[in-house]
Amino acid sequence: MEISISRNRFLWKPGQYCGRNGDNMAGRRHSKRQREKWKREFERFREINRQIRANAPDILKSSNFHQTKHYIQHGNMTVNDHVLSVARCSIALDDRLRAHSDRKALIRGALLHDYFLYDWHKPDKEHPHRLHGFYHPGVALRNALAEYELTEREKDIIKKHMWPLTVVPPMCREAWIVTAADKWCSLLETLHMHRGHGAYSGM
Repeated sequence: MEISISRNRFLWKPGQYCGRNGDNMAGRRHSKRQREKWKREFERFREINRQIRANAPDILKSSNFHQTKHYIQHGNMTVNDHVLSVARCSIALDDRLRAHSDRKALIRGALLHDYFLYDWHKPDKEHPHRLHGFYHPGVALRNALAEYELTEREKDIIKKHMWPLTVVPPMCREAWIVTAADKWCSLLETLHMHRGHGAYSGM
């Protein structure tokens, strides 16, 4: 039997490990840079989560917000996981663009943009959910208004995040940022490039 082996697999490169006691300095430098990169990313992730906790403690503690762990949004991502991802992505995008948005409104609007509180994958006679993409921003806004005092920017984020389906475009930079972040996160989730843990089955 003939076994085909790629020659590139065994091609030696300068700086590559070349013996049991060889000193792979290039590999060590690469590993050190990688560790430093991971450390920066981890610290950035912690800082973003700190900002979310600081600006939305009431939302994060809400029983209705926790209820969103029971509903799937895209792929196997729950609504809860999705809105947290959108909030993190919105913060990162705001920083990258140096948009100097109202950070509190940005975070709270992102967390509440899908506050419709039902499973749109399970239609019933009363709520067929056939036009979920068109009408759920209005449902989310009504639910959020019933529970929280919202600023005009937060209202605009929730109401316009599905643009262009909402026809009327966002009227503030925070809403534009959340709209972009929502579409990016939704794409990754739909393509299963960003995976969750499925719907929570407990009480």
